[in-house]
Amino acid sequence: MSSSLLLSGSIVPSSFIAPSKLSLVRKPNKSLLPFRNVSRSFKSLRCAVDSPYGGNVPTFPRTRVWDPYKRLGISPYASEEEIWASRNFLLEQYAGHERSEESIEAAFEKLLMSSFIKRKKTKINLKTRLKKKVEESPPWLKTLLDFVEMPPMDTIFRRLFLFAFMGGWSIMNSAEGGPAFQVAVSLAACIYFLNEKTKSLGRACLIGIGALTAGWFCGSLIIPMIPTFLIHPTWTLELLTSLVAYAFLFLSCTFLK
Repeated sequence: MSSSLLLSGSIVPSSFIAPSKLSLVRKPNKSLLPFRNVSRSFKSLRCAVDSPYGGNVPTFPRTRVWDPYKRLGISPYASEEEIWASRNFLLEQYAGHERSEESIEAAFEKLLMSSFIKRKKTKINLKTRLKKKVEESPPWLKTLLDFVEMPPMDTIFRRLFLFAFMGGWSIMNSAEGGPAFQVAVSLAACIYFLNEKTKSLGRACLIGIGALTAGWFCGSLIIPMIPTFLIHPTWTLELLTSLVAYAFLFLSCTFLK
């Protein structure tokens, strides 16, 4: 009877028959397959993240070198251009290796900071020395320096361009006539700049006319001492004297208080 039941495919519970022999091959649970795939993908992703620096990336050999100059492979007397060039070359060569890039950047920042501190100390020392020399100078020099100031660099360049243009204009028109018009325009510009600074038109006119007179006087004394073969044939004494006067006008309206 038991054999007939087994052949018919039905299962009858019996204490004489072991359950392991009656059960067929167990099929995998399909509901658990997605979780297994997720765990496998998570493990592969974790391994990819933990892999060091992407494989065959070259490693910077001087990572543990303490001296930043030796780490970057440059001389202690290297300029800032050489430091930047070495840094850019090494970062390009060892791109992709995080520790190498951090080591190169750390050495570069250390050199950059030391260069900044050195420049700052140099400026402070220079100012201190100049201040000390001014304090030790004679009284007449101190009085003279009280009338002098240092304007911004853009102001200096703008006014230098203006008076240089007047000088070039006078040279270009040297064959046609004298530089009387250019001198008048330069004097007016000088008085205008001085009036903006001093807020006194009378003082501005006095300083401007005095600078023009001093420049014309010095030019008339200096120009005849220049050898004639150094002077262009069309350049007259009046023209060369006016060039000296332009220089005096520029200095007075730019550096005088």
